[in-house]
Amino acid sequence: MPNKTHIYTLLLALFCCTASVAQTTADTTRVNLDNLGVVKDNSAINYDKPHNALNPEYISDKDSIQFEIPESMMLDIDSLMNSWQSRNLLQANDCENFYEPQPVSDSIYADRLDRLPTIVNMTYNDVTKQFIERYANRHRRLVANMLGLSSYYMPMIESTLDSYNMPLELKYLPIIESALNPRATSRVGAKGLWQFMFRTSKYYGLKTNNYIDERFDPQKSTQAAVRYLRDLYKFFQSWDLAIAAYNCGPGNVKKAIIRSGGKTDFWQIYRYLPRETRGYIPAFIAANYIMTYYEEHGICPMQSTLPIANDTIHINKNLHFTQVSELCGIEMDAIRAMNPQYIKDIVPGKSETCILRLPNETITTLLNLGDTIYTHKEELFFSKSQAEQLEKGIKLNDGGRNTAKRHKVRSGETLSQIARKYGVSVQQLKRANGLKNNNIRAGRYLNIY
Repeated sequence: MPNKTHIYTLLLALFCCTASVAQTTADTTRVNLDNLGVVKDNSAINYDKPHNALNPEYISDKDSIQFEIPESMMLDIDSLMNSWQSRNLLQANDCENFYEPQPVSDSIYADRLDRLPTIVNMTYNDVTKQFIERYANRHRRLVANMLGLSSYYMPMIESTLDSYNMPLELKYLPIIESALNPRATSRVGAKGLWQFMFRTSKYYGLKTNNYIDERFDPQKSTQAAVRYLRDLYKFFQSWDLAIAAYNCGPGNVKKAIIRSGGKTDFWQIYRYLPRETRGYIPAFIAANYIMTYYEEHGICPMQSTLPIANDTIHINKNLHFTQVSELCGIEMDAIRAMNPQYIKDIVPGKSETCILRLPNETITTLLNLGDTIYTHKEELFFSKSQAEQLEKGIKLNDGGRNTAKRHKVRSGETLSQIARKYGVSVQQLKRANGLKNNNIRAGRYLNIY
């Protein structure tokens, strides 16, 4: 068992400034430093206009500090609702208790948080209030989406946390990281439910090669994230600080502790943390709140169409999703949704035994087909050169360096032109870079898988 110094040395060397990381946009707001304690009841607030720290009359340059909104909370809601995930994995639920949001007093917010059976501190103050009200008002449709997806992902996350004897409320970190989108890719390349950067993912055993990116694998990325959080807690001995370090790296949290004069309370080192981390813990608290008390805010959850009754099967030959779809009668999108780690719709089983997750009835059909599943249109899906490449299992892991191609978009270039240049499809480009449409801007770097 490594000691505390050894854990910190490893974490600091590998992840000093980029942890998982939930990267943010440039959207910033300010908070009155006098309001970092628990907010007293302020039910007389005028809810027809921005209030508390959002109202300039409460702040000044002298006594305020900026924080950033996590990228997962800056999603275009209309685009999200029209995305493949919403159209194929979710459907509307018939909720009788849906209604428009109403003002809630500070004392009610504070009491509800206090009643949550959590180990992590659920501090209610001016900052956490802003995030709660973002979810409860502006991001109601996003919350409805996440509630629908949670019925599929949360049991797996809870089971993993329980097996490591970790606080179950950590299950809501992927709400902040990715809005529960296993194919999420941030603007700096963090990927998956838990938004792992390449270097961190390699250290925690997540595989990345030409055909597989286990950062997109919900089960394996969850196991890696839980182990990372466990290591951070072993060093900081504080869940608040461990969560903060998950966002910005243990080095930045350690520096904030030093600059604060040795304080180890999140709110006491708040001003010394990066701007995105100042918003990360409050957003996490708000996620715990809204995923518990959504009914009190009249939010109607979407309903997941992902099959709860599913299992895995070992694949030791090359297999294309289309072969499974055509012979087993399952939609391609359903296979992709359950196996997001396969980035080219190919299971490279010949180079190494791979896991494929499918509904229980589909697995039964596949087993009954025997080798027929692999020989079905084999010459169409696997040319000789591709089969040789698959068998060799050409990896992107060469001593921890990501050798995947990256392309800088030039003015006037289109996705079609770039796809032709590298011999990939437009759909592959979009999936590898988390693009919802064909719009790209000059100067952006695209991952080429």
